[in-house]
Amino acid sequence: MKAIWNNKIIAESDATVVIENNHYFPHDSIKKEYFKPSETHSNCPWKGEASYYTIEVEGKQNKDAAWYYPEVSDQAITIKNHVAFWKGVEVKS
Repeated sequence: MKAIWNNKIIAESDATVVIENNHYFPHDSIKKEYFKPSETHSNCPWKGEASYYTIEVEGKQNKDAAWYYPEVSDQAITIKNHVAFWKGVEVKS
């Protein structure tokens, strides 16, 4: 699977985990140069508190377009150290 934004592959992995129709990429499969930490957080009743990244490619930013769970609940252990995408990030095989 590949995550693409602004015509750049920002993550690539053969080992994504699908939960709620989102592909979660292993954290070591993201191209870290495109990811900037965000102050945004949200809460999922069964996964835990999510943190976000803003994606920046060639000067363009996509605020909070990637999220991950620094601490996951026991029910979501399969996405520990994984990152998912939205806001126009294309995920395809």
